[in-house]
Amino acid sequence: MVHSLLSKATGKVLILLVLCSNALADTPPSVALWPTVPFVRGQDLCQFQDAYGKNRAQQSADMARLLGSLLSTGADPSQANDLLQTVDHLIDKGRHRASAGFGMDVLLEGSFKAALDRVYEEQHPALRRLSFVNPNSLSDLVRVLREQQRQGQLPAAFIKGLTGVAWGTYSFGAGCQGDVVVTLHIETLGGRTFSYQARGLPDRVMRNIGQQVFAQFQRTHFPSPLQYKGKTLVLLGAPGTPIGTTNSPRKAEHACQCMQARLPTVGEYIFLSELGDWNGGVDSSRGYWALSKERVMAPEMPNPSIVRAADEFHSAAIQYFCLRGPEPKVPVTQCNAR
Repeated sequence: MVHSLLSKATGKVLILLVLCSNALADTPPSVALWPTVPFVRGQDLCQFQDAYGKNRAQQSADMARLLGSLLSTGADPSQANDLLQTVDHLIDKGRHRASAGFGMDVLLEGSFKAALDRVYEEQHPALRRLSFVNPNSLSDLVRVLREQQRQGQLPAAFIKGLTGVAWGTYSFGAGCQGDVVVTLHIETLGGRTFSYQARGLPDRVMRNIGQQVFAQFQRTHFPSPLQYKGKTLVLLGAPGTPIGTTNSPRKAEHACQCMQARLPTVGEYIFLSELGDWNGGVDSSRGYWALSKERVMAPEMPNPSIVRAADEFHSAAIQYFCLRGPEPKVPVTQCNAR
């Protein structure tokens, strides 16, 4: 009987560990990118909307109203059609001038790098996981800039340090308000691809994408090992998700036991919160967090203590994650007990 229970429990543990590993093993490695980020121009959504945003009857009605306005202001009927074509030509000419040349891709590349650096400066993580390879000496860089070129050549010696490339597309947004729709793709040496998209004015849209990229590469991914009081802890997350949500710390503790893991202690929660989301920790400074022995940690409720009994709370939003450390050891048989 005992052997049967142990076999069933072990099988469930293995299934949960496999599911958890598949769900959470998405940690992007530290990536050194090619310094040039090419942006390819896509379909002009502004022009596309002009052409297909209305059906033929609506376009004819608009043209008739405009023609009527010209005639009512004294335009010569024989020249009205020429006037309409001239106005339409001037609009197209202005748009062509605004989008001609190769300046937009350079602007987007520079804005992305500046936005990414700004986020790193604001959050100042201990380890930067995304950077750009600097393939040339400063003298070579000055020469390239003097010739108004971009860094396009990478010596063979630097290819070993290259672990990713980034490229993107952009198009002028529908609505013709001067905004652009930008997508950015990052592919790592192992073949993994990450994609991001944002819409806004050209000098601001990359701020949004820079924040997305920073969050993707800098946030804590599970499983994640770290040192605490001279011992190694492995942050496993919750089954199927990095941070779990439940209405009972007892359920959270049971889920961790099934992963051969445990809930963090108060001290571990506080330490990981001090590390923060960008340095291998988890910010637990807000909300309710599950503890063992049917307790809850509520950092925003310090009086008389941040640790409370579970029956003091009636919330369906108690958060938790599991970790594996040397103490305490969790018997596998507890996985079957609630």
